[in-house]
Amino acid sequence: MTELRRADAADAPALQRIASAAYSPYLPRMGGQRPGPLDADYVEAVEVSETWVACVDGAPVGLLVLSADPPDVLVLENVAVLPAHHGRGIGRALLELAESRATARGCTRIRLFTHVTMVENQALYERIGYAETHRSTDDGVTRVFYEKVI
Repeated sequence: MTELRRADAADAPALQRIASAAYSPYLPRMGGQRPGPLDADYVEAVEVSETWVACVDGAPVGLLVLSADPPDVLVLENVAVLPAHHGRGIGRALLELAESRATARGCTRIRLFTHVTMVENQALYERIGYAETHRSTDDGVTRVFYEKVI
């Protein structure tokens, strides 16, 4: 059974391991670019963002990092699941949690972006109701931006 709970500072090393395992497979596609979550400070994420951890049998296997963009937008900064746990509904549960947190905060939209090479993520977001709003290239990094109306 998957448990979703707020992360605390003690979870930071596990969050880093999850991010590393989830994002490292994309490195060969990204031409030397590193996804931001690989280098994120997860102690800081727990302190300043709404950070959640998904656990299976008590072991952390997924993460969700949210932040507010007032007045009515919740930003999904990061969602990741250990590759060994893909296909078990954990990512979907984390995305549903993001929607419920948006509603609880009075937000009407969720926004996120992903790297242009992460096509699997793009397909998932589109399947669950996110719409691409635009693409942007900064410092050689092309991102695809999405929004979902809640």
